[in-house]
Amino acid sequence: MFRLRSVNSCLRRLFHGGPVNRDQVLEQLRVCSAEDQVFDVVGKNKAKLTVNHVSWAVGMLWQFQKEKPQILRTVELIKSHPQFLTLRVLAENKIALMDDSVLVDMLYAFLRLNVDPHDSLVQQLVSEAWLRIDRFPMTSLSKFAICLSDQHLQHSPLMGHIASIVDQRLSSIDDARILTTLMISVSSLVSPRLRDALINRADHLLDTMDASNYNNLRRVVQFLRNIKYSHRPLLEKCNEILLCNIPRLDAENISIIMGLYQSLQFNNCDFRLAVKQRLTELVDSSTDPFSFTKLFVALAPMASQEIRERLENTALLVADELNAQQALAVAEALEEIQSRNLSLLNKIASVIQRNLHVYKPVEVARITQALFLLQYQNPELFTKLRNILVNFLQRSVFPYEVTMLTRVLSMLPCPRLDESVISRVDAVVTQCNLNDLNTISFAIAKWVRTDPSYRHNTPSKYVRLLQTLNRCGHERLQTADRLDLLLEELKYISGEWFEEMLVEETMVTLQRMMDQINWTNVPELALFLTRINHLCPPLMDRIASVAIKDIDKIHYSATYATLLPFSILNYDPVQADELYDACIQRVTPHISSFDPHLLVLLAYSLAVADCFPEELVREIFSIDFLGKLDAQLETLPDALNMRTRLRLMELNRAVCLECPEFQVPWFHERYCQQLQKKGTASVSPAQQQIHKMLGEVLDGINRVRVAVVTPYFYTVDFECILDKRLQPLAYIEPSTLQISDRGKVHWGTNSVENIRDELPPGAQRVAVDFLDSKAFCKNSHHMKGEALMRKRHLEILGYRVVQIPHFEWNSMELSTQDAWKEYLKKKIFD
Repeated sequence: MFRLRSVNSCLRRLFHGGPVNRDQVLEQLRVCSAEDQVFDVVGKNKAKLTVNHVSWAVGMLWQFQKEKPQILRTVELIKSHPQFLTLRVLAENKIALMDDSVLVDMLYAFLRLNVDPHDSLVQQLVSEAWLRIDRFPMTSLSKFAICLSDQHLQHSPLMGHIASIVDQRLSSIDDARILTTLMISVSSLVSPRLRDALINRADHLLDTMDASNYNNLRRVVQFLRNIKYSHRPLLEKCNEILLCNIPRLDAENISIIMGLYQSLQFNNCDFRLAVKQRLTELVDSSTDPFSFTKLFVALAPMASQEIRERLENTALLVADELNAQQALAVAEALEEIQSRNLSLLNKIASVIQRNLHVYKPVEVARITQALFLLQYQNPELFTKLRNILVNFLQRSVFPYEVTMLTRVLSMLPCPRLDESVISRVDAVVTQCNLNDLNTISFAIAKWVRTDPSYRHNTPSKYVRLLQTLNRCGHERLQTADRLDLLLEELKYISGEWFEEMLVEETMVTLQRMMDQINWTNVPELALFLTRINHLCPPLMDRIASVAIKDIDKIHYSATYATLLPFSILNYDPVQADELYDACIQRVTPHISSFDPHLLVLLAYSLAVADCFPEELVREIFSIDFLGKLDAQLETLPDALNMRTRLRLMELNRAVCLECPEFQVPWFHERYCQQLQKKGTASVSPAQQQIHKMLGEVLDGINRVRVAVVTPYFYTVDFECILDKRLQPLAYIEPSTLQISDRGKVHWGTNSVENIRDELPPGAQRVAVDFLDSKAFCKNSHHMKGEALMRKRHLEILGYRVVQIPHFEWNSMELSTQDAWKEYLKKKIFD
C-alpha cells in the first residue's frame, strides 16, 4: 500500500504534471475524508478506474482504519460494502498491470483489511509476487515477507527464497526498519551463519538509526526470542536505547518488551525500575479495556500493595467490558500475584465462562492452569473446562498442544481417565522432544496415583505408555547429534522419570558431543549440570578448559552460570585456580554493569568455593549498591526476591566469618530472627534415632542439645560439650521435642543467648550434623560445596564438626543398635 503520511502531499506528487494532465478520479479521491466517500467515488467511476485508482482507494481505506484506535476500527463493515467487492474484482483483473511496489502494497492492504488468505485475489497476488521476487527492492521484499507471515507461511519455500535473497543482499540493507522486519519474517529459517550475519548487521544499524524508532529495537529483541538466542551484547544495546524511549512507550509496548525479555531470561534492573515508574504514571489514563489490560499484566506483578489494590479495583469496574483474550490475560496476572480478591476472580471467571466457545486449545489450558493455581472454587466451571480440554486433546495432532493439554488435564481431579486420552497421547509421543516426554511422564505419574486400581497394581495402559516414553527418550538421545539443540530440550527438564530413566543416557550423549562444547554453550551446559545435581568430571574439565581459553568471548554476566557447578557441586578441575582467576578478571571491570541480584548470586557462589574477591565484596556491601538492590527486589518475582535476600544474608555471614579484615558489618540479625519465627524444620526419623542414640552414647539425654542456633544463625542438629578428658558435660536445660499442628515432629530451638556459656578450660563444643541426600551429588557420595562451607563456618565459630552422611547411617553395616552406638562413639571421641 502507499505509505500515506499525508493524503494531500502524496497527491501533489502524483499531480506534478500540472492542471492539463489532472486525473479527475484522483482529484475526487483526494478530497475524501472517510471510507463512505471513497466508496462513493468508486461506485460512480467503475468504468474509469485504473490500477492507480484501485491502489489509491484501497490504500486510503486501510489508512483511515490504521489511524483509528483498535477498538474503533470498522474493518468488517468495509469488507461487507458492495464497492469493496468492486475494488477486489478490479484488483484481481489488473494484477498484470501493477508495478512491483503497487503489487505488494495492494497485497498488504487487502490482508490488513481481513481479506481471507485463501481468497483468489490474495492467492494470485502472492503468485505474481513470487514470479517477480528476485527483482523486488528491499522495501517491497520486507513488506511482502510480512504478508507471508500474516498467512502463516513462515516455513514455506517462498519464505526460504526470501531468506536466500536477504543473505545475498544483506550488506546493501541500510534501513533498520527494513532489516528488522525481514529478520522477524525469516527467523524460523535462519542458519547459524545467517543468524550471526543478521545480528552483526543489526548491531551496526542500531548505531546509525534514529534512537526514537523504538519499534526497530522491539523487532530485534523479538528476532532473538524467535530463534531462542540470548545474545547479551545486542540485548544490552537495545535495552540501553529503549531506556531513552521509556517516556514515549505506552503500556502495550512495555508489556510486549517485558514479555520478550522474560522469554529470553534477560533481567535488567534499570529497565524494570524505569518501566515501573512509567506504568505507574499511566494508571490514571489507562481506563479502556485494551490499554488497562496491558497495564495490569505488566505492572501488577511488580507494583506496591497500594498500587495493586488500585489496579484490582479498576479491574473490577472494567471486567464486564473485557473480551475473551483480555480476561485470560488478567486471570494469568492474578495468578502470578496470587490475588485473593474473590469478587474480581468471580468477575473474570464469569467473563471467561461466557467466552469458552471462542478460546483455542492452548488458551483453555492456560485458563485452567491459572484458575487451578489460584485455588478458585467453582466445580461447575472446572467440569466444563475439563470436558473442553478432553475434546480438544482427542482432536489435536500437534505434539506441543497435546503435551500442554495433557499436563493441565492431569492437574484436575479425575476418578477415571478416558481411554481416548491415553490413545491420543500415545499417538504423538514419538514426535515429542525430551521436554515434552518429561512433561507427559509427570501427567502419567499423577494419573497412576489417582487411578482406583492403583492400590492393587499399575494398570497396563499406563505401563505401555511409560514403556513407549522410555523408548522414545532413549532413541532421541542416541540419535541426537547437535549439542545446542539437545541443551534447548534439556533446559527445563527435571523430575523422577528423567532421573531414573534418562539421566545416565544423557550423560553418555553429552560426553559423546564433548567436542561441540564451546564458549557459546558453556553457560547453558554448566547450568544444566548444576540443576540436575550431577557430577561429571570429564564434562566439567572440558567446561573449565573452554572457559579459560575463551573467557573474553563469554559475556561477563554468564560467568555466574559457568562457575556454578564448580562451586555448588564442589569440584576442583586441574585448572581450578586458573578458572576462578579468569572469571574474576572477566567480571571485575563490569561490576557496576551487573544486575544487582545477579551480582549477589555470583558473589555467593564464589563464597561457597572459599573465594572472596575484595573489589566484588566491597561493591556489594556499599550503601549505594544495597539501595539499588532494595529497589530492584521490589520489582522481582517473589521467589527470586526471597532467594536473593537469603543469598545476601548467607554472603554477609560468610564475609563476616571468613574475611573479618574487610570489616563488613553483620546486618541480618533481624532478618534471621524473622526466618526463625516463620517455623522450624521438621525432624526426620533418622535424626530422632540419632538423638536417642547420642543420649545413650553420652550417658544421658541432658548431655546433648538439639537444634542449637549459633551466632550468625546456623542451626546445629545436635551439640555436646566434651571436657579436656573428652568426657561429656551436662546442660542445665534439656532440649524439647515438639509436634506441630500439622503433626510434624520438630525441635524447640535453643537461642544464641542460651548456648554461649563459657566453656571450662580445655573443653570443646562438638556439632553433630546429619547430612541428608541434599548435601551430596545425585550420582555419588561427593559432598557439595554448601555443606563444606557450613563446616568451615562452624569450625570458625569454635566447633569441632562431626558430619553423619545419610548413606553411612542407613547402611547395612549399621543395622543394629550396637553398631550405631559404636559409629557415633568413633565419630565423637576419636
